[in-house]
Amino acid sequence: MSVTAAEQAYRDHWARLLALLTAELRDLDLAEEALQDAFAAAVAAWSPEPPGNPPAWLLTAARRRALDRLRHGALAARKLPLLIVDDPDPPSVIPDERLRLIFTCCHPALSMDARVALTLRCVGGLTTREIARMFLVSEATMAARITRAKKKIAQAGIPYRVPAGPELAERRDGVLATVYLIFTEGYAATGGDRLIRADLAAEAVALGRMLRELLPADPEVDGLLALMLCHHARRDARLGPSGELVRLPEQDRSRWHREEIREALSLLAAVPGREGRAPEHAEGGSGGDRFPGPYLLQAAIAAEHATAVRAQDTDWPAIARLYGELERLTGSAVVRLNRAVAVAEASGPEAGLELLGGLDRALGRHHLLHATRAEFLRRLGREREALDAYGRALEVVGTDPERTFLLSRRADLSVR
Repeated sequence: MSVTAAEQAYRDHWARLLALLTAELRDLDLAEEALQDAFAAAVAAWSPEPPGNPPAWLLTAARRRALDRLRHGALAARKLPLLIVDDPDPPSVIPDERLRLIFTCCHPALSMDARVALTLRCVGGLTTREIARMFLVSEATMAARITRAKKKIAQAGIPYRVPAGPELAERRDGVLATVYLIFTEGYAATGGDRLIRADLAAEAVALGRMLRELLPADPEVDGLLALMLCHHARRDARLGPSGELVRLPEQDRSRWHREEIREALSLLAAVPGREGRAPEHAEGGSGGDRFPGPYLLQAAIAAEHATAVRAQDTDWPAIARLYGELERLTGSAVVRLNRAVAVAEASGPEAGLELLGGLDRALGRHHLLHATRAEFLRRLGREREALDAYGRALEVVGTDPERTFLLSRRADLSVR
């Protein structure tokens, strides 16, 4: 059994096993440490072939290691608070321990940054280093933040359960934001040799489906799932044969997963007031009354791309209008950056470049700001400025495929 196979088991089973162990042990920290020990043991023990049931092997090994830890630290353990685990959920509740875990990690007693970081670690299975890169902080800082969050969960007596009624509504926004961040890291990794982590994106989509079962009449939950499906549907076309980045206009659209796009469109069509209307054909253009929240707006934008038969058929003016509405709703610098791209396609690079003004304070460490500016300058014939912008993007880019792409764009400009 190779490390690669153990890594595959980690991707496939980490979140569910951690959730099961947390429910049994009532100690998130102990559950995570025991499961990490089990995966480390698997690397050495699964040779030359893995066991017939890898998750069962891992769960058994983790339970043994947890028991060993409890025996060695019995006195200290008696002094520590444990998670409050309710009686088993009634049959009407979705039987997936990951939901308990994500709602526990997203409790409002924790700061939003702590909620997101802890969920990315426990549910998304990201390493502390990967999460630190996402938050633009050191690994030590992020490790301390995650540790404090786990301690607060136990010390504050935060229940390990899926909430109900008003409490469920109160927690909804944080959970949706966290699921989308997990998806985003899978769709476009912040660092490493892979741009796409399809397994992580698929995990987020699965969580979105569970949330929709839990909140079946919530338009924003529908919007989040539709948004993720539209993006995830393009996964096979986003990289070339050698793992190189393929931009949206050059993608082979026959490789898009059309069944996922159809599912996303059906979710959008089911939103009250939108029956039978595709996003690209909505009247008025602003989208404010038809898209009550940011996820529905983003899903409508993604659907515009997904339903364009060819790149040249994309309705960029409609996308620019939707991004304008989203920016008014959120005030997000990232949304302004995306709006600038749409405006540049609809009205020319000069208009897009103007919208980038003032974004360096918020996005100066984000390579996409500098890369976008470089592309606009390139189209305007301002090649020396474009070269400088490519250089700044290369200083902060995180993944190898994006670095390779930026180097090729800069080299192409340099030899002209």
